[in-house]
Amino acid sequence: MDLGLKGRVALVTAASGGLGAAIAAELAAEGARVAISGTNPEKLEAIAGAIRSRGGVVLPLVWDLADLGRIEPAIAEIEAAFGPIEILVNNTGGPPPSPAAGQSQEVWRRHFEAMVLSVLAITDRVLPGMKAAGWGRIITCTSSGVIAPIPNLGISNTLRAALVGWSKTLSRELARDGITANILAPGRILTDRVRAIDANQARREGRTPEEVAAASAAAIPAGRYGDPAEFAAAAAFLASTRASYITGSTIRVDGGALPNV
Repeated sequence: MDLGLKGRVALVTAASGGLGAAIAAELAAEGARVAISGTNPEKLEAIAGAIRSRGGVVLPLVWDLADLGRIEPAIAEIEAAFGPIEILVNNTGGPPPSPAAGQSQEVWRRHFEAMVLSVLAITDRVLPGMKAAGWGRIITCTSSGVIAPIPNLGISNTLRAALVGWSKTLSRELARDGITANILAPGRILTDRVRAIDANQARREGRTPEEVAAASAAAIPAGRYGDPAEFAAAAAFLASTRASYITGSTIRVDGGALPNV
């Protein structure tokens, strides 16, 4: 299937590992020119090098999403190198495990700026170019916690849920401009973050991480954790010309884990 991504310009944020890196690699493999952001220069360059080794075109940018002042120069650099951004994948790092109660205002503020305000500001910055072209894709990665809140991920559940309401509202505002906006909600995809969450749960419960992972996998109808490439494939399809009539949706990539309708 030709996804119609050859030559398209994409930005994938928080792409120096995990889901972001997998999405960037998939878009590049489909022929998109991909800009990637991350805070660790060595990891970022390693991801960029891997993409280039497979013939992909990539621009790595050291970029802390909590630094809102970095948005304009970073996007200007992408536009100078590739042109206007046509595909925006809003991916952010997750906060550490925590209850919802008892968090300081400073903790809430810091994560709100990195996980919510940055997403809104980056999207607003690229929307004029999408509107001018009459085409665009906005894909926002959240968590299965926006559908069924995950215990001890209070900050993540709260802030990512805000993005769902924003994306749904945005989708209705932009549909006639040829721009789609969708949410991708990963379940247990095997990334370093999921490994850390399993390890944290293991410490709390006096079990080994392997025992926690085995129990979690057993509760998933697919019987296993997902591969980041499987999540990336869903993102690539949403970014494609084939997905032009899918907007305002929250799409689960969870192996059937969530029982909610």
